[in-house]
Amino acid sequence: MRRTDPEGHGPVRYGPPLPGDGLPVLPELTAVVAAAAGRADAQPVGGAPALLEAACGYWTRRALPCVPDQVAAGPGAPALLLALTAALAGDGADVLVPRPCAAWWAPYARVLGRPVFHVPTPAESGGVPDPYALLETVRRVRAEGGDPRLLVLSVADDPTATVAPPELLHETVEAATAEGLHLVSDETWRDTVHAPHDTVLLSPAEMRPDQVTVVTDLAGALLPVGWPAAVARFPASGIGRRLHARVLDILTGLGARLATPVAAAACYALDEPPPVTERREAAVRLHARLAGAAHAEVTAAGALARPPQAGRHVYADLSPFREALAAQDVNDAQELEDFLTARTGMPAPGGHRFGDDLAAPRVRIGTGPLLGGADEAERTEALTSPTPWELPFVQRSLISLRSVLDDLRDDAQRWEPPR
Repeated sequence: MRRTDPEGHGPVRYGPPLPGDGLPVLPELTAVVAAAAGRADAQPVGGAPALLEAACGYWTRRALPCVPDQVAAGPGAPALLLALTAALAGDGADVLVPRPCAAWWAPYARVLGRPVFHVPTPAESGGVPDPYALLETVRRVRAEGGDPRLLVLSVADDPTATVAPPELLHETVEAATAEGLHLVSDETWRDTVHAPHDTVLLSPAEMRPDQVTVVTDLAGALLPVGWPAAVARFPASGIGRRLHARVLDILTGLGARLATPVAAAACYALDEPPPVTERREAAVRLHARLAGAAHAEVTAAGALARPPQAGRHVYADLSPFREALAAQDVNDAQELEDFLTARTGMPAPGGHRFGDDLAAPRVRIGTGPLLGGADEAERTEALTSPTPWELPFVQRSLISLRSVLDDLRDDAQRWEPPR
């Protein structure tokens, strides 16, 4: 991860990658890639018919039926979002995103020279803007001569690891569509909900199918992070057809096509055969337990974090340790990122990389690195452990995190004024 200019911490140009799962690649996926590695043919831009059919089946099983003419594939969600942003906001329009948001959302609007306006999220969850704050932001941007046209959001969120409640989502979608915004719903993490039987996750496309495009990066739950592949589902409307055609034009201009072996793996994974679904379910259980353990360490030390509900991360707010951090010459999120990464040996990207306030001491703590000290056999063993936090290599990682946080807590208590 490349950092920003140390003088003034200028605009973040290089965000952290999606949190990996830290697990060995599923053998069946490796076999599919190996079988396709000898093919010299290039994939068509937007995806081959078999891949598009597999994507349609994937979404149909999630109450989002579609046909291949509504689908496009690309080498990762960033390429698709760049094409979508160019198609929707490339002619002078503005882009709205939540604060905080996934690290890769805003840079692609900036590549196109488009302003990005961050909208606050409510206290209970991230990923979906507060509807009243959204309306106020739209009003303000228009009053200043802007043209807000695109809102990017995520129900299962990176970086906050929360799932937006349906009532909030409904209010925000209604507010956005009433203002004429097109929505891009990033559903990369929808299959990583920690308690699927207790958590209601709705897609904005179920509420307003005519004004929502869905993007899913397969690195969320189906493929390794290093095999870039993503799919987009467009509305079944005239607007959706025009948007789909424009996105294909832009992907063609970029030469953004999937590598043939990765396309084969994506097609196999989207069909969701038993090996894929079994691994996904086991990985979700594992990372739910690891996220719970990391959250417990953060809150036990006195820091703040929403309970994680999805994904492979925890978003921690170390504001209670502000004075103790300042004594360590840690005065903003970039310095906190450097401090925690050096002390724990695990990546801890600062909140500024997700559009959060640079001055706020917030970080995303990934659960994949908690498996980092293990060999392949040990990491595979962790998939079936009912108490993975007790495994020695996970314990070492958690103890390292606990030690740093406890030191900050103790220092913070020493900085407290006498009563």
